[in-house]
Amino acid sequence: MFFNPIVTNIISTIFGKFAKIKFPFVVQYSINWIYVKSMGVDLQEFAPLKSYKTLNLLFTRKLQKKRTFDTNNKIFISPCDSFITECGNLHTNQAIQIKGFSYNIDELLTKKIDKELISRVYNGNFINFYLSPKDYHRYHSPIDMQIEKAVHVPGTLYPVNLKYLHKVPELFVKNERVILQCKTNDNILFFMVFVGALNVGKIKFNFDKRIQTNCSKKDITTYMYGNIKIKKGEEIGNFEMGSTIVIFFEKGSTKILKNANTQINFSDSIAELI
Repeated sequence: MFFNPIVTNIISTIFGKFAKIKFPFVVQYSINWIYVKSMGVDLQEFAPLKSYKTLNLLFTRKLQKKRTFDTNNKIFISPCDSFITECGNLHTNQAIQIKGFSYNIDELLTKKIDKELISRVYNGNFINFYLSPKDYHRYHSPIDMQIEKAVHVPGTLYPVNLKYLHKVPELFVKNERVILQCKTNDNILFFMVFVGALNVGKIKFNFDKRIQTNCSKKDITTYMYGNIKIKKGEEIGNFEMGSTIVIFFEKGSTKILKNANTQINFSDSIAELI
């Protein structure tokens, strides 16, 4: 069964509103407990269950324990807790959604990204990070970086779990997303694409509150930045529910350090500049 794209957007809006309701303590604790138990959420690194006054606050929980990572700025770390569904080499401008399904990155990144810049990641590397409902939903900078541009692309909100990745061709191209055009201190280009999904109320960024997803906007919006620099490991935003992040690396710039079908955590090393 396929969800109607109009229905998925409506469901996601309604669920987002429900998740922000502050119920009486006993009711809210019960909702949170059911969610944690049914989804297998591990709260060892987070505040206790009773601390979350809404379901949304549980989704967007902050780490209470600091994670360590490789400080060598030739190493990219995972921006999130997630499952790597696919990774490897682009075939010219074709990326793998899941085995048997590919998509065109020109269409994913849209004409709002300069064609010459997109061509620099042709035949480069990519990694797909799937954040399930049990995962920590905040994301972080994978390396010391500068953000040059953000592009918000309204779209559908199909689920992005493995079942749907195997069923919906070019799912990432169809879904709402935010594209970040970034570069390292050595001017190596990479793109981070934050893909919306069913029940994702918002894709949020700490550095620009103007970016509003899952709303009434129908047109692609571009945000240009002069000098936004973010340190490796710094929090850059959060999903309100699970979703997907895809990173595309400039051709010849990196070696992937992880394999597909691997569960990883924010702070794990995922790629190395070569």
